[in-house]
Formats: sequence, C-alpha cells, structure tokens
Amino acid sequence: MKAVVIRRYGSAEVLQYEEVEQPKIKPEQLLVKVYASSVNPIDWKIRKGMLSLLTGNNFPMILGFDVAGEVVEVGSQVTRFQVGDAIYGSTSLPGGAYAEFAAIPENFAAPKPTNMSYEEAATVPLAALTALQSLQNLGDIKSGQKVLINGASGGVGDFAVQIAKALGAEVTGVCSTRNLDLVKSLNADLVIDYTQQDFTEGNVQYDIIFDAVAKGEFSNCRKVLKPNGVYISTLPNPEVIVQSFLTMFLPGQKVKFVLEIPNSKDLVYLKNLIEGGKMRTVCDRTYPLQELAEAHWYSEGERAVGKIAIVTLAAVSG
Repeated sequence: MKAVVIRRYGSAEVLQYEEVEQPKIKPEQLLVKVYASSVNPIDWKIRKGMLSLLTGNNFPMILGFDVAGEVVEVGSQVTRFQVGDAIYGSTSLPGGAYAEFAAIPENFAAPKPTNMSYEEAATVPLAALTALQSLQNLGDIKSGQKVLINGASGGVGDFAVQIAKALGAEVTGVCSTRNLDLVKSLNADLVIDYTQQDFTEGNVQYDIIFDAVAKGEFSNCRKVLKPNGVYISTLPNPEVIVQSFLTMFLPGQKVKFVLEIPNSKDLVYLKNLIEGGKMRTVCDRTYPLQELAEAHWYSEGERAVGKIAIVTLAAVSG
C-alpha cells in the first residue's frame, strides 16, 4: 500500500510517500480502507520529536490519527462492525492514518455520520473529541452557563463553540478580525476580536474558559473567571500543570488540561450532533496524501481556519 512514513524526526521534509506493507490487525481491531484523514498539531509535534518519550524511535513510523473509510477486515473479537461498514474514528499512538489502509481498535471507531462525506468526517474525531471532553468531562458544562472559547476559529475551537451551544451554554468566541463572520455563523452568542479587545480586561465573568489554542494564561484569565469557574487548556505546559495540581486541593477556581481519549461512545454522540444539524466541520484546505508535507507546513503556520483534510488515492479511486 501507499503511505507517508518518517524514518527520523525532523522538519516536513522527512515525510516520504512510498510503498509499505499493509498492516496486520489484532483480534480487537478493524482494517480500514482509508478514504480520508486530517492534520492535527499533534501530528507534526510527533514528527518533530517533541513527544519522543511517548513515541520512541521505532522507525519507519506512519503518523496521523483521524480516519474515515470502509471496513475491509474485522478481528476475531470485533462484534459491532462488519466488512463494508462506513466508519470514522482514530488510530492509536503514534498514528497510522496517513496510509491507504489503517488498523483501528474497535472501541476507537463509530459509524460515519450519514450527512458527511468521508473527507468531512475525517476532520472530526481528534479535534471534536478534544472539545467535547474538555467541556463535558473537565468543565462539567451546564445549560445556561457562560462559556468563553479562546481560539474559536481553530480546529478544536470551532467544534467547541458548536458543542457548547448544543449543550445550552451562552457562548463567547475569541478570534481574529478575518474570522469574526465564521464564528458568528457557528452560532456564538458574542464574538470578540482579540486584535481589538482583550477579553481578560472585560467585565463579564465566565463559568468555563476553554483555551483551545493554549495561548492564554490562567493568571491573566482568573479575574474574568467566576469564583468556582474552570480554566481548561489544550497544552499541559509547566504553569498549567502546577496550577492544575494546586487548584485540585483548594476551593474555588480550577485549572485543568485535556488529554483526548478516543472512544466509540463520544464519537456516536458527535455523530448524533452532526446528523441533527447541531454541528458541522470547517475545512480550510484539502491535500492529497502525497502532498502531506505541504499540509504540515501549512498547519505549522497556525493560520488554518478549522481543519486541514487529507485524501488518499483510495478515495480518488473509489
């Protein structure tokens, strides 16, 4: 099969499009013909070696987590899927989605939303699961609460706006001037242009501040966070880790960071939101698999609006 592999950590030039052996599945896995995937920041962070303590040095390595495609083989312990099913979901660390075929644990997959193409569905799993688990599991979001999403036009943030609205919250989105209309179209109640206004200097206090781009600091946000509010970051940097530990044992405001956990239950929940017209994907650009290096360069520039989709030759050939 064709795949994009890396044989060492480094810049986007280490991504090589070549022929490799098709994966062999374990009893609890599905073999999926990959029609589409997407780029997430974790992909190029792994490629750069920033997570080498977790990923090791077992080269060649195929990156990519998001998958949308067709089941072509099921493991002996699989009970919920059969050959021919259209699915979307995630691979395990360190990835494996940047290929024509991928092995996926059964409990990391769900039926593909019926009103989405494979390309659209492939942009959902990691980013939308991160948003959902941040708001629901860490933030314990409630209807009527005030929620602020920093980075509301990004790959995680745009899903967070829609999920928070679906859960009944009053949502404020923070983005740049050029993305104001987009965030408004996602039904945010209020949109703040960070080039014109610093939300941390405002008079409104929020129940949840979700820093979807990890560009803020709890020390600056705490004055606009309610006394029992929660600040959630997508990046466990030293300040966030220390504050998370300290606030865990103290009454009042809490600091938390999200570590996304793929699971079928949450994917089905997202599927229902999508099919119910309460959530859509925002896709900035689409690249063929053989141009993955260009897609990584674009993602690293941190100017993408929403997600970057990757389509494979399998998708082109049907």
